[in-house]
Amino acid sequence: MALIGAVALIVIGPEKLPRVARTVGTLLGKAQRYVADVKAEVNRAMDVDELKKMKETVESAGREVEQGIRETSASFEKDWSEATAGLDAPHPDDPLPDGGWTPAPEYRRPNKNWRVKRGATPQWYKARQGVRRQVQSGAARVARFRPKR
Repeated sequence: MALIGAVALIVIGPEKLPRVARTVGTLLGKAQRYVADVKAEVNRAMDVDELKKMKETVESAGREVEQGIRETSASFEKDWSEATAGLDAPHPDDPLPDGGWTPAPEYRRPNKNWRVKRGATPQWYKARQGVRRQVQSGAARVARFRPKR
């Protein structure tokens, strides 16, 4: 490197050498970046090919599993139909032997209000411990406990 620098100093001259060195450095940097970009592009292309192969293997494994599930499901359905062929349980809506009908149970609404947020602590525990369930203002509390006239 020293030999190249000495020859450049003699040929180019000391006045133009810094500017030439800057230009050469810039061009070398651009060339290095170009080579790095090409390497990155080649690596990306190789990664894409590997991902495509991996995707194909995963898809084929998925197809095999799906086919196995279908075969198992078909054999299960066949076995189930053979096992339950002799069992004819009466449906609740079917008529009784005497000609009557079994009424279906009437719908009963659950005894809860889904709009009200329920805490984890039970209400009986809160009542036993004296926990206030509703918040009142001071004026409402005074009015509540004020003696009646």
